[in-house]
Amino acid sequence: MKDYNSQPKNAMTDFTIFYTDDDEDDLSIFADAVESIPQNIKLQTYSAGQNFLNAIFHPPATPYVVFLDLNMPGKNGFDVLEELRNSDYQKDIPVVIYSTSSEPSIIEKCRDLGANCFITKPVLMSDIIKSIEHAIQIDWNKFIPTQSNFVFKY
Repeated sequence: MKDYNSQPKNAMTDFTIFYTDDDEDDLSIFADAVESIPQNIKLQTYSAGQNFLNAIFHPPATPYVVFLDLNMPGKNGFDVLEELRNSDYQKDIPVVIYSTSSEPSIIEKCRDLGANCFITKPVLMSDIIKSIEHAIQIDWNKFIPTQSNFVFKY
């Protein structure tokens, strides 16, 4: 696990984001994007689904939002999402699927499994930043995923 702490000027609210992805480049790019956002964000990254599950359950951690890649060896994003949603204590943590896929059947499966939002991984840094900002601006306690707001378009 890598722990990135950014402390930009004028930080108003603290956020903790967990991001799980087996691609080290994607983890690094995401961390760079977080550092450029004008909020105090603590980013914890995990390179495998099982590593994330170990962290979220032992001891129970409560991130503001989880970004979760789907295509990982071992426990993939679907497995991780399903295990999280079936847990007694961590089932309500907001999960943003962050995947290279944009297949409607994959998106629908993520909704069915209880994801809160779906973002196709952006190529441009500005769009990665927009995606992260979108996720931290949502009041997840009130947000209800619908057909029209489930997929974020940057």
